Amino acid sequence: MSNEKLVKSITSMEDDFAQWYTDVVRKAELVDYSSVRGCLVIRPYGYAIWEHIQRLLNDRFVETGHENVYMPLFIPESLLQKEKDHVEGFAPEVAWVTHGGNEKLEERLCVRPTSETLFCEHYANTVQSYRDLPKLYNQWCSVVRWEKTTRPFLRSREFLWQEGHTIHATPEQAQEETTRMLGVYADFVTNQLAIPVIQGQKTEKERFAGAVSTYTIEAMMHDGKALQCGTSHYFGDGFARAFGIQFADESNRLVYPHQTSWGVSTRLIGAIIMAHGDDNGLVLPSAVAPKQVLERANALYERLRKVCRAAIDVCDQSPGWKFAEYEMKGVPLRIEIGPRDIEQNQCVAVRRDNREKTVLSLDEVETRIPQLLDAVRDGLYENALARRSAMTYTARSLPELIEIADNRPGLIKAMWCGDRACEDALKERAGVSSRCIPFAQEPVSDVCVCCGRPAKHMLYWGKAY
Repeated sequence: MSNEKLVKSITSMEDDFAQWYTDVVRKAELVDYSSVRGCLVIRPYGYAIWEHIQRLLNDRFVETGHENVYMPLFIPESLLQKEKDHVEGFAPEVAWVTHGGNEKLEERLCVRPTSETLFCEHYANTVQSYRDLPKLYNQWCSVVRWEKTTRPFLRSREFLWQEGHTIHATPEQAQEETTRMLGVYADFVTNQLAIPVIQGQKTEKERFAGAVSTYTIEAMMHDGKALQCGTSHYFGDGFARAFGIQFADESNRLVYPHQTSWGVSTRLIGAIIMAHGDDNGLVLPSAVAPKQVLERANALYERLRKVCRAAIDVCDQSPGWKFAEYEMKGVPLRIEIGPRDIEQNQCVAVRRDNREKTVLSLDEVETRIPQLLDAVRDGLYENALARRSAMTYTARSLPELIEIADNRPGLIKAMWCGDRACEDALKERAGVSSRCIPFAQEPVSDVCVCCGRPAKHMLYWGKAY
């Protein structure tokens, strides 16, 4: 593997990770900034990545019985106010419409930060009997949250996402849906994006506003910080009671249904950048790469496009320029072919993840290229998993946790008593937040790392985006 840096204009991630990230998203032509602070232009190459994420996830949603719908962009203030915890949780981030044309509106309209209230209004009109349940809906849309600090893909005032919303006859069915969709996310991020994740439950402090319980998939980025890549929420019947949603069960009794919601966003593009990228730019998993293979011979191109997303570059730039350009854009596999290669009936495949070169017979490219693309994906996952393992630490006392948090970027496994005061104290004293209570518990001691009382859970703690 060559360590030569082909792209000279990207800040090294070791020198300034934040600037490295900004350099990559700009120089790889993923985004441009708009005149509205915190709102981005997602350029064709960046949007193509999102389209592949959308397509792959949408296929999974269809397979699990979900239907796509679309709800309005605006939410009347009175509707938003119906669920007290929900509105309080989103109030600081809400953007309001106060005028229509030159006329002041009689009631303010919220620009949707999420759509629970809209779905509840719809359910109240359409759910009357147990025969109407379950309703398994998903929406692809944009939402607006007036963030104070923004960063492309990770946190912006308007962003693209999908939000699943389902309603069920029993709490058991709703809880099963909540964990099922978390599993869908975990499988997608692991096997398609090649990012290892930790599945677990959020603490009460970190759970979604209005939810009974929130579940998450957490990933580690190159700099050791955690990134929440997707969440799934169980609402119980709280929203149903607030919005007066009832149905007649099989005994003809009026009862309240139980709900869920779950979502991922364009933040996943940020996760790909920060989990796999290097000082030469993007490193894209083949599943979502707009161009999976790059080469120069038309005949070979026609063959390759039948087995992968291929592109051909016939511009008059030098080979070195082209190598740097497509390294920057993260193309998983580069095919090099010249006159001597054609004479020898061969080409050279170069993997983006490790720059390993493989000489291929032109007679076998249709079978070998898909294999190499899979190898790139597996290599990305193994590298990310090894990095997470090397940057995950165990703390059995508060001084040990503080020392790790101050000096060693990464995740920290430590025990917790379940008390919110200890969670707040760790944030204040060590600068770490609770990432999740992992489903796979691994007790590292018997007592809380903060107060020394008997522990209830092992948690992952860390600094996060």
